[in-house]
Amino acid sequence: MVWSVIEFTPAHATYLLLSIFLITYALFEKFIRNRLHLSEPPIALLVGIILGPRLLGWVAPNYCGVNGCAGGPSIGGWELGDNIVQEATRVIVGIQVFVVGVELPKFYMARHWRSVAMLLGPVMIFGWLICALFVYLIFKTNVPTALTIAACLTPTDPVLAASILSHSQFSSRVPKRIKHMLSAESGCNDGTSFPFLYAGVFWITQSTAADALKDYFLITIFWQCTLGITIGLIIGTVFNRILRFSTNHGFIDAPSFTAFYLLLAILSVGIGSTLGLDDFLVAFGCGYGFARDGWFAKKTKESHTPQIIDLILNSAIIIPWYDFQHTGLTPNVTIGRLLAFLVLVLLFRRIPVILALKRWIPDIRTWREAWFCGHFGPMGLGGLFLAIEGRALLENGTASPEPHPPHYRHPYTDREKAVMTIWPVVCFVVMGSTLVHGLSVLALSVVAHFRRPKEDRASVFAAETDPLDGMHHDEGNGDSEPESEEE
Repeated sequence: MVWSVIEFTPAHATYLLLSIFLITYALFEKFIRNRLHLSEPPIALLVGIILGPRLLGWVAPNYCGVNGCAGGPSIGGWELGDNIVQEATRVIVGIQVFVVGVELPKFYMARHWRSVAMLLGPVMIFGWLICALFVYLIFKTNVPTALTIAACLTPTDPVLAASILSHSQFSSRVPKRIKHMLSAESGCNDGTSFPFLYAGVFWITQSTAADALKDYFLITIFWQCTLGITIGLIIGTVFNRILRFSTNHGFIDAPSFTAFYLLLAILSVGIGSTLGLDDFLVAFGCGYGFARDGWFAKKTKESHTPQIIDLILNSAIIIPWYDFQHTGLTPNVTIGRLLAFLVLVLLFRRIPVILALKRWIPDIRTWREAWFCGHFGPMGLGGLFLAIEGRALLENGTASPEPHPPHYRHPYTDREKAVMTIWPVVCFVVMGSTLVHGLSVLALSVVAHFRRPKEDRASVFAAETDPLDGMHHDEGNGDSEPESEEE
């Protein structure tokens, strides 16, 4: 019969459903972004939950097959493990931080390094320590485990940040210097989170303080981070010159010129991961070095390549979520504690420290801008990548995780407890951040609409386009130089 030739396998169903979602969103993207004030990530998350293993069970890429696996559920999934999820998040986040580096205004870091340095220094350190304190108190972990989990929550996600701050009606109401600053932060801090992660991991895994400090400074600080950003900048600058040469001599056509953008992003991720460097610092450095003089941005101004990449990557958070139930290894990981932790993280991770440091962050000029920057620090795929990498280092001492977590027997060690605690805590916070930050634009638009006198409100509900109140919207402030400037 004809039905015998139909192959509705889990993989084929995923291709079908994911493409249907993307096509449907693309058809109504302008309406969804500018009228409903919604971005892709929260919609993708909700669709993923509905289609995923806990509800319909149609999309289950990293669950075990019909015969199950060691201790895993058998629900007809792909049986792709943590190693595949890690590589998927590596490529997605790597490409996105490269895009951030490319889209920054020319020579941005030379003019705005003080603001970015404050966000990558005191703000990240405070967020790491306050989140570690909450982990320690709420989930009853030891200090190294708390520091390791908190490190996964320090970066702001470039995928979520791009969906909120770019290419929408709302983004035009925010000063460009604020958008550029938050974008630069999100591009850098996925990479600069590695020292925080490895501080906790080395504390757990190394036998002596001397060994931990040696590995921390030689491997993490010097090799992964310092060398990573340096090599990224060199790669980007070299390929900028190569592409200029090829373009000036007519060796490359328009389609290849546009494709070069994406290929270089993947190359930077490949070089970083192969050499054991900080992949995300390599990718960001490469993107920034490649486009920092503004030449590439001018050549591709009408191509909309970054927007196309954003549309695809922003929807890539359709992933299955951990079953948030406590076990013998994680007796304190309960829904109530996870909710309390999420609320505390959203309230205290960034807002207090940015308010306190406002006067030392040159690009933040008003208290409302400080509140805005404190709130918009979404956590996403970068946190998931760090969680998987941290768990891998604790599982087997390498950055490559086992396909599925090992099964431990009582009595449990602190290291084993840390392995099983990282994933559910980080996943729950990422899920909550995706919903809260993804819906924040809608909330801000509605509040701004009703704060106006009735006669000044837009005819369409929450459709105002004028700059947000309480922010300075003067020209410049991190925007690109005039188009007429010499190349």
